[in-house]
Amino acid sequence: MELGLIQSAAYSISSNALCDLANDPEVVYISPDREVKAALDHAVPTVEAPPPAQYGWDGSGVGVAVIDSGVLATKDLSVSGSNTSRIVYNKSFVPKVTSASDQYGHGTHVAGIIAGNGYASTGSAYFKTFRGIAPNAKLINLRVLDGNGVGVDSSVISAIDHAIQIKNTYNIRVINISLGRPVYESYARDPLCQAVERAWKAGIVVVVAAGNEGRNQSQETDGYATITSPGNHPLVITVGAMKHMNTAYRDDDLIASYSSKGPTLIDHVAKPDLVAPGNQMVSLVASKSLVATASTINKVLYSYYQNTTSKSYSADYYRLSGTSMATPVVSGAAALMLHKEPALTPETIKARLMKTATTSFPLYSVAVDTTTAEQYVSQYDVFTVGAGYVDVWAALNSVDVVPASSTAASPLAVFDAAQNKVRLVNTNTAVWGKAALWGTAAVWGTTAIWGASAFVDGAAAVWGTSAIWGSAAVWGTAGVTGNAAVWGTAAVWGTGNSASTESMNQLINGEN
Repeated sequence: MELGLIQSAAYSISSNALCDLANDPEVVYISPDREVKAALDHAVPTVEAPPPAQYGWDGSGVGVAVIDSGVLATKDLSVSGSNTSRIVYNKSFVPKVTSASDQYGHGTHVAGIIAGNGYASTGSAYFKTFRGIAPNAKLINLRVLDGNGVGVDSSVISAIDHAIQIKNTYNIRVINISLGRPVYESYARDPLCQAVERAWKAGIVVVVAAGNEGRNQSQETDGYATITSPGNHPLVITVGAMKHMNTAYRDDDLIASYSSKGPTLIDHVAKPDLVAPGNQMVSLVASKSLVATASTINKVLYSYYQNTTSKSYSADYYRLSGTSMATPVVSGAAALMLHKEPALTPETIKARLMKTATTSFPLYSVAVDTTTAEQYVSQYDVFTVGAGYVDVWAALNSVDVVPASSTAASPLAVFDAAQNKVRLVNTNTAVWGKAALWGTAAVWGTTAIWGASAFVDGAAAVWGTSAIWGSAAVWGTAGVTGNAAVWGTAAVWGTGNSASTESMNQLINGEN
C-alpha cells in the first residue's frame, strides 16, 4: 500500500527481506504497521453559555472528518430532521472491508457529540435534549476501525491522506481522531504523527484524544507520560477528559482519573493542550454494534430524558466515557469557530481555545474505583489539564490571531535533574522554521496562559523559564524510578503492541 502522504508504503515481507530493506541506503526509517484502537448529556451547557446557535453559529458548511469506526446515519445527523443526511461522504480504509457502516459503535457516538441535532430528544415529550456542539456541521465518515474497534497505522494514514485530497470538495476544516496507540518513537519519526502534521499544514485543524492511561502505574509515574500517538505531536490539539458531575455547570467538574497525562514520552512535549467533558457522555447509539450490545450499564432509560414511566432503554442514545468523547467536543468547537470566521488558521484556533480555557480547579481530587476500591489522586497541573477547561463561548469571542510567522506548537518540558525542577520551553524552532508564539507578550498580553490555579504552587510563569512546581517534581512519590521513566529516551509503558484509547471497562462504566 502506497502512503504518499508521508513518502512511505506499507508492505508484508519476510524477516530476511526486512534485514535487506534495513540495509538499503534509500530507506530512512522502518516502522511496524502498528495496531490502533478507539480511545452528551450536560456537555453542551457545560462548555457553551449562551448557546452559539442563538447567534447563528451552528457549524453550517464546515466539514468535519471523523476517522473512526464508521458513522451510522440517523435523523440526529440529518438536515433539520429531514431525510437528507449531513454525512456527505463515506469510505472504508479497513483492509478488505468496503462498508463504512459502524459495526463497533464508537464512531457514531463521536459523531453525535460533534454534530447531533437532538432530533430524537426534541419536543414536548422530552425534558432533556442531547444535541452536539456544532449541530449543523457536515460529516465526512472515514472508517479505519473494524467491528472490534481495532485498526492499523496504515489505515489511519490513508484516511488522513484522503481527507486532505477531498478537503476542498467537502470543505474539510477539522479532523477528529478519537483513537491512538502507545508512543514508540519520536513524533518526528512516528508515521501517524507525520500524517497529522501534513493535515495540519494543509490547513485542517486536527483534534486528537490524549488517551485513557492516566491510571497506568506500571512505570511508577502515577499516570504521567502516558499520552498516546498521534496526540504526542506538538501541533495537534490533544484533549483530556473531565467528569461533568451530572450538572450543567463547570464549577464542580473534576478530571477523569483515567485521562492520560504528559509530558509525552521521548520528546517531552507538554500535553494535553486542554480538557473537555468526556465521562458518562450521552450521544448516539449505533444499533446492533458491539459496544451497544456489550452491556446494559451504558444504556440510557427513556425515563432519563422523556416524560414516561417506561423501564425500557433508549433506541437512540447511550453513554460512553473516555478522552474519545472529550475530543469531539473540541472538534465541534473548532467547527463553530470556523463557521463564524472561515479564514481562521489551525494555529489561531488552537491558540484561542487554549488561551480562553477556564482554570478554576481544585489542587487535587480523588477518584475511587467502584470495583477494586482503589483510590486515584489527580493533581491539576499542566500535564493533567493543559491550558484548562474548554470554554466554547469564550473561544468564539476571542480576537487573538497567531501571526503567519509563528506557530502554536505545544512547548517542550525540560527536566533539571540536579534541581529536580521542570520548565517549559518553545518547541525547537529548527523543526518548524519559525518562532513559537507561547510567551510572546504581543500575542498573549501580560497574563500567564493558564493562570495560577492550574499549577500545584502557582508561582511560575507558564511559558517562561522558571520552574513550574517549585522544588518538587509533580510525580513526587514516584521518585527516581518514575523520573527515569518519564524523562528517559525510550518508550517504557505498555506490555504489547497496542493500548486502547478506550478500554472496554472505561467505555461501559466510566467514572462515578
